[in-house]
Amino acid sequence: MCIRDRYRGVSQSAGHHIASNALMENLIGTEDIKNPTPFDINIFGEYNIGGDLWEIKPILEKIGYRIVSTFTGDGSFHKLAQAHRAKLSILLCHRSINYTNRMMEEKYGIPWLKVNYIGTKATEKSLKKMAEFFDDPEITRKTEEIIAEETAKYRDEIEKYRKKLQGKTAFIYAGGSRSHHYTNLFEELGMKVVVAGYQFAHRDDYEGRQIIPHMQEKALGSILEDIHYEKDENVKPAVSPERIEELKKKIGLMDYEGLFPEMKDGTIVIDDLNHHETEALLKTLKPDIFCSGIKDKYWAQKHGIPSRQIHSYDYSGRYTGFSGVVNFARDIDMAMHSPTWRFIRPPWKGEGEE
Repeated sequence: MCIRDRYRGVSQSAGHHIASNALMENLIGTEDIKNPTPFDINIFGEYNIGGDLWEIKPILEKIGYRIVSTFTGDGSFHKLAQAHRAKLSILLCHRSINYTNRMMEEKYGIPWLKVNYIGTKATEKSLKKMAEFFDDPEITRKTEEIIAEETAKYRDEIEKYRKKLQGKTAFIYAGGSRSHHYTNLFEELGMKVVVAGYQFAHRDDYEGRQIIPHMQEKALGSILEDIHYEKDENVKPAVSPERIEELKKKIGLMDYEGLFPEMKDGTIVIDDLNHHETEALLKTLKPDIFCSGIKDKYWAQKHGIPSRQIHSYDYSGRYTGFSGVVNFARDIDMAMHSPTWRFIRPPWKGEGEE
């Protein structure tokens, strides 16, 4: 099956929605899983950038989870077809694939949980939420054990980089949930995020899903169908409605608070930047690092500001999990402290000005 509608519509997001519809209508639910377990999960919004999935997958499997399917990094046709048999779907990139999560909950009763594996604190929080969902003593024990092991293993190295990066400033402009996730990571490293923004977000990515009932639908009816489902009578949900309501309050099940609650006072949050706006902000704020994608990074570098891609990682990574913090901090340290920046004069500096 070939889905080529990713960029259809006014933004990339409309293409994501169309692709989600195609997956639900044509693939998910067409194959059965062999030997189901109580701890079968799906991973949504993980595209294995820089091998990120390969860092998280072993951690989840050591705890005792079985990954049924990944949407869509390192995934497969047959695994996606079996996704309806999972007990829980965990969601990383909210914007790109929350549509599929919503439809799978409607049709198959599979709840979803927003997680973040960028940073040690975020990873620990996400793993504990998953353990709370399954409420199994062995899963809880293994979760605590692995968190303790991984934290101790990388603590000293992370602290080494934190001392070098403390007080530095960052400008993040990315897609999906990445600006949110990397804000957490920069703060963990002692840095301050001065600008955070998305390239194809909706209001709920900024303000949280509580704003959805107040949002107006865009006029995309000619290319975009908002599909809803009745419950499949042949599928028995793994979790009772009463437990679902309890978990909504305890761990934020099937909810996302958005970027705003994470922003400190004075941080600029901006949507869909253009070239002029980016350069104006760089000139005014003079961040120590600019994190975005391939087409944007050179704008910053021409101004003498180091840049790192957080869409493809400049052929580096992995940035997820506990070891990912070390990899990311190392790359940011190398970018900011490279001696090459001494030979580049930003346009706003005059002759002889340092």
